[in-house]
Amino acid sequence: MAVKAAFVAMAPEADAKRHRATIKTPKLELISVVADLGNFDQVVDVCRKLVQNEGVQVLILCPGFSHQAVAEIANAVGDGVPINVARGDTPSVNLTRHIFKEAGW
Repeated sequence: MAVKAAFVAMAPEADAKRHRATIKTPKLELISVVADLGNFDQVVDVCRKLVQNEGVQVLILCPGFSHQAVAEIANAVGDGVPINVARGDTPSVNLTRHIFKEAGW
């Protein structure tokens, strides 16, 4: 049986219904979803539906999620679903900020 995980990111002008992909290996099914940066309620709903409707067992969030946002998502999906947040070290965060700024974020 494969583990079912989802990576959820936020970006300007993203549509969680259209901006998603699934990668399947024999041991992992990874769903990637990009939700609108300005619509946190949508992100919470996406995470809830991934767990409740699609059987996702593990959530992985992009670095843009605050501790408070992670807590809200944890409350929405319920106990028993691990939530991991991708974080970088200070030099990586600074480089990422620069790259995003140049891209118009």
